[in-house]
Amino acid sequence: MLTVENLRARYGRIEVLHGIDLTVNSGEIVTVVGANGAGKTTLLRCLSGIQPITDGRVVFRGETYVTTPPHKRLRHGLAHSPEGRQIFTNLSVEENLRLGAFLYDDDRVARDMDEAFALFPVLREKRNLAAGGLSGGQQQMLAIARALMGRPACLLLDEPSMGLAPLLVQQIFDVVTGLKALGVTVLLVEQNAFGALKVADRGYVMETGRIAMEGPAEALIADPRIREAYLGI
Repeated sequence: MLTVENLRARYGRIEVLHGIDLTVNSGEIVTVVGANGAGKTTLLRCLSGIQPITDGRVVFRGETYVTTPPHKRLRHGLAHSPEGRQIFTNLSVEENLRLGAFLYDDDRVARDMDEAFALFPVLREKRNLAAGGLSGGQQQMLAIARALMGRPACLLLDEPSMGLAPLLVQQIFDVVTGLKALGVTVLLVEQNAFGALKVADRGYVMETGRIAMEGPAEALIADPRIREAYLGI
């Protein structure tokens, strides 16, 4: 579904991605793990079109992206739930969800919202409240639900467990697993390497803008280097 070839990106004169290659097959959960500053968020920003790339290409569902703007990538089925949630705190939960469906003006939007509420029942209870009044975990649920309102075939999910209590972290990872059951392919970026690899089919380890390791998630969890460096085992 998604192929990244020799992807490079820079901020000013500083190159931060140094030739990234990865693939995501339809129906998979693939995770990219690594330390803070490894380039994981920049990678997702490049894939969704927010951050320009300086070399390489992104191929999604047979279409090549180099300078394609984000809204056209979304229309083709590639959605991005960004780091830090970036919800509109002064708007209601429902208004945030409707903004996620900005490409559509049809009867299906109401059904999409019902499906989002089924996935996150607490959002239905708070649909008319300002999003800024939600807890951190609820805001993360809203960010994911808003991305799903774009009807993605593939969801780019950036650090969904950041700043959450352990119980909520597990709920978020359960949701990620549920997305696969709903037919949504997921590329998950996480600092919580153990949690991410537990729900993923395959994984990539990023270090300083490069792919250092890759393989089946179970094999990465069992690798002594990964266990020592990222899992604290």
